[in-house]
Amino acid sequence: MFDLAYIKEHADLIAENAKNRRKNVAIPKLLQTYDVYLALLREKEALQAERNTLAQTIGREKDARGRDVLLQQGKKLRGEIDAREEELTRIKNEKIDPLRAVIPNLTHPDAPIGESEQDNRVLRAHGDVPEFSFVPKDHVELMEALDLIDFERGTKVAGAKAYFLKNEAVLLEFALERFALDMLREAGFTLLTTPDFAKDEIVAGAGFSPRGPETQVYSLEGDAKSLIGTAEIAMCGYHQNEIFAEHELPRKYAAFSHCFRTEAGAYGRESKGLYRVHQFSKVEMFAYTTPETSEAMHQELIGMEEKIFSALGLPYRVVDLCTADLSTVAYRTFDVEAWMPGRGIWGEISSTSNTTTFQASRLGIKVERADGKKEYAHMLNGTAMTNSRIIIALVENYQQEDGSIAIPKPLHPYMGMQKIEKK
Repeated sequence: MFDLAYIKEHADLIAENAKNRRKNVAIPKLLQTYDVYLALLREKEALQAERNTLAQTIGREKDARGRDVLLQQGKKLRGEIDAREEELTRIKNEKIDPLRAVIPNLTHPDAPIGESEQDNRVLRAHGDVPEFSFVPKDHVELMEALDLIDFERGTKVAGAKAYFLKNEAVLLEFALERFALDMLREAGFTLLTTPDFAKDEIVAGAGFSPRGPETQVYSLEGDAKSLIGTAEIAMCGYHQNEIFAEHELPRKYAAFSHCFRTEAGAYGRESKGLYRVHQFSKVEMFAYTTPETSEAMHQELIGMEEKIFSALGLPYRVVDLCTADLSTVAYRTFDVEAWMPGRGIWGEISSTSNTTTFQASRLGIKVERADGKKEYAHMLNGTAMTNSRIIIALVENYQQEDGSIAIPKPLHPYMGMQKIEKK
């Protein structure tokens, strides 16, 4: 979130950036409100100065009657100060913060400017799209035939977009998680599991709306907490209000969590089966860096994602998201999309974003330089393994004509089998 002084100084830049990102922001209204806020703040400070001077005068006043008069003046000033303090808080909470919260992060100069996901730029592709000698099935048909999933009972128990994984699919989920964690640990990431919920202030600090019609997370009734939609939320708060010494960065974490999302309105063919569900498991990479090293870290995160997916033999492509497709917090985002034969299209399986100081400034996370100067750290996230979507890609790309599913070789030690077939 941008400092108000920065917004005032760079109003044209911020307005143009928001326009490119198709975000509706009211910069003139915000600045007008900020001017009102500053004028009221100056009034409060003048009254405080007057009250401080009065306090010194009271201390020197010897006459009891005169002292009483001065005390009454001081009481009146205190009331005027309190009234302005209340008004300042009201303006900030009700007018300034809501207008400021919708202003998106700045955008990397190499990110394509576009109006929709159709303008995303494909950077590179890996692997060949499989050519089957038979009509390929989608993951729902394949998994139900092999007794690997139960959507019907999932819906009965938890409603739409719920499911039970069964039999070898359970082993596959844990195999994928362990495979990703082992690779990340070897690459120097610290492994964590996170809480499944977070305080609303952490959710908001991460850039997610914890309440209201725009939220994509579930809030806990009667408590200022929400279920996390991604481990990114918990990891944003992991170092809240902390200051790193420069030599302590970068910090690289690999965090396992369950994820809960409302997925409001996400129905239709492209969200069939496991593609958009209310609950799934994920291994998330998260990094804290100095500002000058965050772009290199972003390349490291996308490199790790590609290393994992290429090891699994998945055909994928890397996409540079255009301005209209970027989230509010992201400076730049790379998506990894795998070919999904059952859907006949590329589907997102992973994403990595550099949020620069956007989240750090909301959560008070700084780095102290060797000379003592403090500035906000940069924060980055990247999905190493989203089990629901990776299972789609594996099942559909490794399906065999007899309906069985071959297991990628790197997963053999974790699953103890090379193929899933009918019993």
